[in-house]
Amino acid sequence: MGKNKTNPERPPSKLASNLNKIEELNNRFLAAVSKRKYTNPSLMGPGQDFYAKAFGAFASDMVSNPSKFMENQVGYWTKSLQSWLEAQESFSRDYSKKSPEAPSDDPRFKGELWDLHPTFSYLKRQYLLNSEAISKSVEEIEGLDSGDRKRLKFFTRQIIDMMSPANFLPSNPEALGRAFETEGGSLVDGLENLVRDIEANDGELLITLSDPKAFEVGGNIAATEGSVVFRNELIELIQYAPKSTTAFSHPLVIFPPWINKYYILDLKPANSFINWIVEQGYTLFVVSWVNPDSSYREKGMDDYASEGILAAVREVKAITGEDRVNAVGYCIGGTLLAMVLAYMQKVGDKSIRSATFLATLTDFSEPGEVGVFLDGHFMSGLQSQIKEDGILHAKFMSRTFSYLRANDLVYGPAIRSYMLGEAPPAFDLLFWNGDSTNLPARMALEYLHGCYRDNLFDRGKAEILGEKIGIKDVRHPLMAVACEADHIAEWKSSFDGIRGMGSRDKRFILAESGHIAGIVNPPSKNKYGHFTGSGSLTTPEAWRAAAKYSEGSWWPVWERWLARRAGKKVAARVPGSGNRELLGPAPGTYVKGKPRSLPD
Repeated sequence: MGKNKTNPERPPSKLASNLNKIEELNNRFLAAVSKRKYTNPSLMGPGQDFYAKAFGAFASDMVSNPSKFMENQVGYWTKSLQSWLEAQESFSRDYSKKSPEAPSDDPRFKGELWDLHPTFSYLKRQYLLNSEAISKSVEEIEGLDSGDRKRLKFFTRQIIDMMSPANFLPSNPEALGRAFETEGGSLVDGLENLVRDIEANDGELLITLSDPKAFEVGGNIAATEGSVVFRNELIELIQYAPKSTTAFSHPLVIFPPWINKYYILDLKPANSFINWIVEQGYTLFVVSWVNPDSSYREKGMDDYASEGILAAVREVKAITGEDRVNAVGYCIGGTLLAMVLAYMQKVGDKSIRSATFLATLTDFSEPGEVGVFLDGHFMSGLQSQIKEDGILHAKFMSRTFSYLRANDLVYGPAIRSYMLGEAPPAFDLLFWNGDSTNLPARMALEYLHGCYRDNLFDRGKAEILGEKIGIKDVRHPLMAVACEADHIAEWKSSFDGIRGMGSRDKRFILAESGHIAGIVNPPSKNKYGHFTGSGSLTTPEAWRAAAKYSEGSWWPVWERWLARRAGKKVAARVPGSGNRELLGPAPGTYVKGKPRSLPD
């Protein structure tokens, strides 16, 4: 008998290999998810009472306005039937030879197959019809107060955005095509990205928006030359090295928000607000706030005022020998700066010559989209979580702000990372966005209750360092810059706050774009324009109608205003002059989250 011949074992196909990898990643995924800590359900969405109230209003409206309800239903079903018939007709043709529909202006549906292929074209069109019908129904519901209406519209939009066919693998033609082209490799890469993000966040899903290895704080971002010249428990004060032989005598100090790191104002040199200011001939100081842990739980607004703003102003005056400084406050940094200005007015402290507010709210009667999260149900859950943790954890704020722009900051990145298997982009602004910070428990609750809930400063009932203060007590020369598409500090609310201040010398600029891009808008880019007005601050609508539009950045307009309040020119000041001890190079240690080193 002849010998049996056996074929050598065939190497596994690429598809089989990828399927094995998916099984391995599945085990890692389950292990990572098991580490997720309990989260108070109040922080995950509206309570049942809100849904009951919304459903009750809808049912009542349907009973009292049956003709409107029927009209909407007939219109919706007519459009849906027409869409179905068009889809049936498309299936009978060779779609590869069909001319595509007019390209969608919705970035979720930019791929050609969304318009060419009958299945995906139908899914897209029906989804948009559904979205329109649901949004219209919600818009027309009667019997809700303005706050509940805003919440209902916002959370309805969240559900609509979540249900986009682009968000699911079986209905996303680009993701399916990539999976077939790579024999499952894109799905393996996507699952690897998903598992990595969950492992990095202790079982929570927080999407990595930017390549974490592409940037180094103090290397290729936050790299403007300077030195830390003062440090306490809450701040490091950075003085920047001059880029000119002379400088204005009045120094400038910037108070960024402590909700994120200061270097949003010092990204790459080409878009660094800090670098640009130094180039204009100013002695510049910037506060870098500490990223607190639970040991800071008792630090409150008084501490941020005294150890933050007042301490920085005191040190800047001592370093430069000047008795007055100019100040800039960004977002919540501007809110506290306004309160401190009111306090200074009460106690007769004239240390601040002028103030600039960037994307700042001081009147919280209309807080914008953030306000939808601050109903009693959410606030109660948040308060419990904050008291338990000793901090308002960065992940809660990061998730909240991301869902204000869910398609840009949640679903779009998730599709690219988890369904297409792409690596996160090297994008400095998104890198900064992911580098968020905690807030001390006392300060967070005082801010949420005193500003967002009770609007005490606008009502003249706030208190800082033992002084009762109000918005009318702000009487310094000031300029405010708000952003037209700001989803955090709504521009009309910002305008109302500035209008209510007691200053005689005040100007308002409305920048195009949003909370970040509208502020970080260097002149060299010539990207977004701005509006300026010369008349009195009456109402936001009247001011906007009379304002003059100019192309390009608002930075030069502001600098010309500031220069008239910055004193005469003197020899440029170098960090360390006057025997001031340098505590290390910029950007310091707090921005990197390193343990602080304080004198005994």
